[in-house]
Amino acid sequence: MKKTILSLALVLSLIACKKETPVDYALFSAKIENYKSRQITLTKVESLKKKILRDTNGVFLDTIKNDEGLYLLKAGKNSVNIYLNNGNDVNLKADSKDFNNSLKISGKGAGTTNYLLLKNKTKIQKADEEALYVLEEGEFKNKVKNISTLLNTALDTMEGIDPAFKALEKRKNNYNYLLELSKYATGKHSYWTKKNDYKPSEGFLAELKTLDVNNEADFINFNTYKQLVTAHYIDEIKDLSKKESISFMLAKLKVHGAIPNETIKNELIFTGAEYGMRKAEDVEAYYQIFINASTDAENNAKITKVYNELKIVNKGQPSPKFTNYEKHSGGTLSLDDLKGQYVYIDVWATWCVPCIKEIPDLKRVEKAYHGKNIVFLSISIDEAKNHDKWKNMVKDKDLGGIQVIADKGGKSKFLEDYFISSIPRFILIDPEGKIVSSKAPRPSNPELIDLFNELNI
Repeated sequence: MKKTILSLALVLSLIACKKETPVDYALFSAKIENYKSRQITLTKVESLKKKILRDTNGVFLDTIKNDEGLYLLKAGKNSVNIYLNNGNDVNLKADSKDFNNSLKISGKGAGTTNYLLLKNKTKIQKADEEALYVLEEGEFKNKVKNISTLLNTALDTMEGIDPAFKALEKRKNNYNYLLELSKYATGKHSYWTKKNDYKPSEGFLAELKTLDVNNEADFINFNTYKQLVTAHYIDEIKDLSKKESISFMLAKLKVHGAIPNETIKNELIFTGAEYGMRKAEDVEAYYQIFINASTDAENNAKITKVYNELKIVNKGQPSPKFTNYEKHSGGTLSLDDLKGQYVYIDVWATWCVPCIKEIPDLKRVEKAYHGKNIVFLSISIDEAKNHDKWKNMVKDKDLGGIQVIADKGGKSKFLEDYFISSIPRFILIDPEGKIVSSKAPRPSNPELIDLFNELNI
């Protein structure tokens, strides 16, 4: 009996000793016919780049240790995604002369890579867009739904697919399907069919309306989900812009600022915020709305830096100056020469079509305010090579007011001080040389006369 017990103990001990430790590496090999180079590369973004040399048997072979995930294999001009998990032994075979059609992936764990190859084949290509988006709603929805179903079925039936990868891919496939519906409804169908009055039928976007737009993990991990969330808020932004008669960028700030999830809110509110602030009519108001909504310290610091730069041209601040700009009528002019009266500045150029379109209205306003305490100053930012073109246009179009040309064209310090990145741009300065508006209404905008009336000009 003792012998039996001892023998059993010995067997159990041996079994315990033989218990395998977890594998912390994956094996990868490749055999590529008609491939002259002795080297291929296997790259994982921001993690690893391995050069794999061909051995004497013509095989590229290496061990990938403790670095699971998606890799890009490059063999000359050919490339393919390879997915490797610890414990995998993935083998690639191909012919360099017809790489894609001859490609075969086999071995333990090859299922994930084969799925990715299938997914790549179902991807909607630019060349196929017209044929897809001209379809009527029902046919289109069936087609994109079938792609999603095909991929999900492959995930369930292909052997060797990592369970965690499978779960993520099914979420991705659903988001891809919903994103296609969104693209179809918001412009793709009307663009390709030329039906500018197209509106999606009731129920076409029903699945989108049930989308949870506050899923932080999916927002971080899936670009398709991020696009869906972004698109979700577009209509709200447009509606608010119209309702409150405010710019799209300001409406965007308000809508995104009300998003309950902080991570999503902070990213969406910051996207385009620097541009929006530079274009904002009221920089102070724009900044306060942003800073009260955003909780991301790094983003806040960036926006505060832009705000501190821009506030030097806020209302009430002394205007930046220019000196000795060439006058069309002869001599030179400095901004200080015009103190004692309001100065309405038009920054323009002979090549600027929107600037030229404003000329009739500028003439009309100038005539209406002739003899009043305001002067109309046009600053051309034409380059030196177009100096004669400027001279001739002022004469040919009988432009009024004071006409000058900036000293260094679009790189003049006066433009830089006002952060002028596009023209036409209009500025209003008071008799003391202080800024009334660094982004004054255009002559064609009735709000300009309202502003003049408020100032009793």
